[in-house]
Amino acid sequence: MPDIRITHKTAYSFQSPVSLGPHRMMLRPRETRELKLLSFDLTISPEADVTWSHDVAGNSIATALFRDMSECLVIESRMTLAMNAARWPVFAIAAAAQTYPFRYSDEDWIDLGQLAYPQYADDAGRLSDWVERFVMQRPTDTLSLLKDVSNGVSVQIAYQSREDMGTQGPLETLDRGRGSCRDFAVLFAEAVRTLGFGARIVSGYMFDPSQELVGSAGQGSTHAWVEVFVPGAGWIPFDPTNRALGAANLIAVAVARHITQVAPVSGSFLTLQAEIPRMDVEISVEAVEPTA
Repeated sequence: MPDIRITHKTAYSFQSPVSLGPHRMMLRPRETRELKLLSFDLTISPEADVTWSHDVAGNSIATALFRDMSECLVIESRMTLAMNAARWPVFAIAAAAQTYPFRYSDEDWIDLGQLAYPQYADDAGRLSDWVERFVMQRPTDTLSLLKDVSNGVSVQIAYQSREDMGTQGPLETLDRGRGSCRDFAVLFAEAVRTLGFGARIVSGYMFDPSQELVGSAGQGSTHAWVEVFVPGAGWIPFDPTNRALGAANLIAVAVARHITQVAPVSGSFLTLQAEIPRMDVEISVEAVEPTA
């Protein structure tokens, strides 16, 4: 498989110079046995003091502090990586977890914490009623159930690319019958949490040279999916937008309990005028020949 080069540029422009507050960036991919980061470079204009850290989920966080006022802010990351994820993965699920329902070990349950609990209010149990339709019987095959729920999201919800900020709650997505990849991810994560699974939201990029996958825009775009923890197999990636299982086309940057925790760039600015900055985002995900 060829190496992959990603360029992600976010540019803000203001009507007059503003004082830029701290900005938090989640742009560096998470390295795994299936993904090796060969190079990574981050440039910011105006000049900023940048520090790196890891959050509680192990995501790489860059924090930028600015000295000067500016009429613009440009954040650009460039990276090259190698992927070897299997297109048709086989997951070694522990015998005790191969059929649903199963019980997480006490240690796993403690460590999963809030990842195993729904994050959105559902007092009437509407989401529970919706996801129960996929449980044909008890016991049932665990992986088949998870795939059925993932596929059910894309079958029942129409994909709609949305450029506006924010994410729909799961009940809002069910009511509207349409949503973006991040809306699909939230619905699926909340649905399987309702069934008792531990799940986390994943944000990153999708490598789609043929441009046949749903959610792929031009040369590249950000994408959202879900990982579900199943004993023995660990974190299994599900992309409900594309009815896909595994990480063959997925480049994870950040994982979190809630979709609001994985924004690529977040920050603040101070101005004496009431204004909304213009934001332009350019992303390129392309194959390149491996370096010797």
